[in-house]
Amino acid sequence: MKLDLKGGHELTWYSPLEKPFRVSGFAWFDTERKFRRLPAVPDVPIRPEVDALANCTSGGQICFRTNSRKVSVRVRLTAGSGMYHMPPTGECGVDAYIGGPGEWLYAGTARLQAGQVEYESSLFNVEDRKVRSFLLNMPLYQGVEEIWIGLDPGAEVSAPEPYDSSARVVVYGTSITQGGCASRPGMSYTNILSRRLHLEFINLGFSGNGKGEPELAVLAARISDPACLVIDYEGNSGGTESYRQTLPQFIETYRQVHPDVPILLISRVSHGAESFKPEILEGRLERKKFQMELIRQLTEAGDHRLTFLDGSDLLGPDPGETTVDGVHPTDLGFKLMADGLEPVLRQVIGDMTASAR
Repeated sequence: MKLDLKGGHELTWYSPLEKPFRVSGFAWFDTERKFRRLPAVPDVPIRPEVDALANCTSGGQICFRTNSRKVSVRVRLTAGSGMYHMPPTGECGVDAYIGGPGEWLYAGTARLQAGQVEYESSLFNVEDRKVRSFLLNMPLYQGVEEIWIGLDPGAEVSAPEPYDSSARVVVYGTSITQGGCASRPGMSYTNILSRRLHLEFINLGFSGNGKGEPELAVLAARISDPACLVIDYEGNSGGTESYRQTLPQFIETYRQVHPDVPILLISRVSHGAESFKPEILEGRLERKKFQMELIRQLTEAGDHRLTFLDGSDLLGPDPGETTVDGVHPTDLGFKLMADGLEPVLRQVIGDMTASAR
């Protein structure tokens, strides 16, 4: 569907819900047509906080090809920005990449005012009519009720290049997974990795609420065509004893549905205050030891699709310098995380592909 809403910008507005646009990052989108990260009405009980956060569109992407000289967006959010440690461009904005698989280049970020619920903004404006591939990343910390893509009247629009595989990487975690506190959506680590690996990523990061409930493992297990499950919720686990209770059950619940899908378990990134708050370091090391032992035990019991990644060094040697508040990464921190995760994910997914031949 398109709207011929001419005006000062003289653009034709398209709904990404229609072909040839591709919306990805929402596991239930094909059946529900909603920009939501969990089912609209889950048939397992989830906490109200998780239900609300599922409306945040972190990981949502819109892809297409066009020869339009201009690309704009009109967005209606569920609420305006209000976070003190994250800019509105990351919380509520849309950013754009051009180039295509293996060649994505940053192209623009929507401009909006703090607190704005509806906005219209240009993302891209050039003089030539070259056909280009576009990837638009959706807001990390707000819901999107409507989004429209504005193109030159008469511009050609076609489907994007297919992913390298129909298999999807599912990532369950905390606010860091959700993208706090990237300056714009494309800089969250799951979006960075999606561009690099040219795979669809399903972001199940729930800020402050990645607590490892078995119901979330049930929902994650219902996501079809998983290439890998990444578990990274230690930061919201509630402490070592609680983590000892939830993590084995989370893995077991997922394994009941997907006995052969690789699982990558990541221990928590270092905290910027560990050098002067030893109790934070002690707790993290205690939980890391538990995770390593759990993976060893499960592997010895016959599960050979488990990989442990020590997250201690993902933010570099001085995590305080790559975070906003000692915890949440800056864009640099997210890039470092993606740098550390990329080779491990390539190995894990590659091993699965090879064994399936």
